[in-house]
Amino acid sequence: MENDKPITTMCAVIAMDHTSFCYRVCSICERTLPSNPPFSLCKFCNFNAFNPGSSSSKRVFRILMSIATDKKVQTVICFDRVARVLFGCSADEFFDFAKLHPFAAEAVSEILEGEMFRMTISKPKNGNAQHSRVVQLVPLSSGFQPAILRLRELYGLTKVSSAVGNGQNMHSSKKQKRCDVGTSKTT
Repeated sequence: MENDKPITTMCAVIAMDHTSFCYRVCSICERTLPSNPPFSLCKFCNFNAFNPGSSSSKRVFRILMSIATDKKVQTVICFDRVARVLFGCSADEFFDFAKLHPFAAEAVSEILEGEMFRMTISKPKNGNAQHSRVVQLVPLSSGFQPAILRLRELYGLTKVSSAVGNGQNMHSSKKQKRCDVGTSKTT
């Protein structure tokens, strides 16, 4: 990233931090809200004339992951717009799914491990930031599935044929080589 210009590279996901994948923001102005107490209000939007009641919040993705290019291994961060490509859903939807399926975040890390992407990476805009930021992400596999679709299959909530019928791009069972969560069995 010479001269602060973003670079585009092909890479593989090595690992993803599954312990902290999202944070809360105001649903109106998208300013970050404190994580505690859970019902904290946005001090900027709480008294807004267009919103006389309390402002609601939403979750947005912040994914820390390690990637490998042909030259190096590095840690990058993906925010909401890019992370939605990986997950195939909003952070709120994934959070709700993870409440019902406690190992879902860990499973996403395993699902995405080894996936190949073309990523555009830029230097952080914030002087305090530690990691480069992924600003664009394109899966290189024609059979790439967002993590939420794979999780629904894993937990038996969706049949492969129904997702194909809805226009989703699916791996055929012969091409699919993924580890089941918690085992070394491949499908």
